Amino acid sequence: MRDEVLEFLRQNQGGFVSGQDMSEACHVSRTAIWKHIKALRQKGYKIESYTKRGYRLLEEPDLLSPLAMKQILKTDVFGKRYVYMDTTESTNLEARRLAQQGAEEGTVVVTEEQAAGRGRLSRGWYSPFGKGLWFSLILRPDFAPVEAPKCTLMAAVALTKAFHKMGLTDAGIKWPNDILVNGRKLVGILTEMSGSMEEISYIVMGIGVNVKTKQEELPEELKLIATSLTMEGIDIERTEAFKIILESLEHQYYEVLDSGFEETLNEWRQLSVTLGEEIEVRAPGNTYEGVATDIDEDGNLLVRIPDGTVKRIMAGDVSIRPRK
Repeated sequence: MRDEVLEFLRQNQGGFVSGQDMSEACHVSRTAIWKHIKALRQKGYKIESYTKRGYRLLEEPDLLSPLAMKQILKTDVFGKRYVYMDTTESTNLEARRLAQQGAEEGTVVVTEEQAAGRGRLSRGWYSPFGKGLWFSLILRPDFAPVEAPKCTLMAAVALTKAFHKMGLTDAGIKWPNDILVNGRKLVGILTEMSGSMEEISYIVMGIGVNVKTKQEELPEELKLIATSLTMEGIDIERTEAFKIILESLEHQYYEVLDSGFEETLNEWRQLSVTLGEEIEVRAPGNTYEGVATDIDEDGNLLVRIPDGTVKRIMAGDVSIRPRK
């Protein structure tokens, strides 16, 4: 119903549409039309209203609609199937459902807001309407399942390079999957695989990027640990940021398919904010303190603890200690 109201306004953009005309066309009361107008305003639509004249659409928010992206996206595969939703529980859940139904590689599932976005370790991910890029990407690579965890590192490299292209040169990667700016989190990546020991059926890569969020809009628990492109002084439309990111992800992915992960891992090392730092790692069953020295060929973190032993960390939560 809300989409019908919006379409009425779009068709008459610059002119007024009466509430009576919309209520008759939609077979609802004028009060119901007013409630939909109110909801659209809350989502960033600028709608003017006058007694006896009706409603007029003045400006639409910066939405990631298929039409808006089709006009600017230059990828060959990523986003050619573009599944767009106003709101959803989680793009990863929707992408997994589509992947199980046979959705082709490069399918992008994107939403304006998530009701139950997730990060690593089942943590929630704050995904407000129209403020970020909340999307999932379906991949069907032909490499071995043991290589799948490195897709997270690949995505982190592609995203960081995209941010550098936008002018955010301070962005760097914290192992294994966060992108930070001056210690604050800009991006989260959640990679999920389905397959067997022999082959990958599909990979769903969920990515959340804080774009337009302002400091005062963040929940209290995130004010000291999260950031956004806007907060870092990068003034960019979400559609343009999404274009740059999808093109960078596609380029990085097909480089890996062509040449393997070696060069991507080298780029990860160059873009890392973890290596060379004193860290604490909370790994399953253990907590380690030491210096992050490198990643190995499988993308595992190597940490030299105080007794000189080097620990190989396959999974864990890393905290970077402030420099003295």
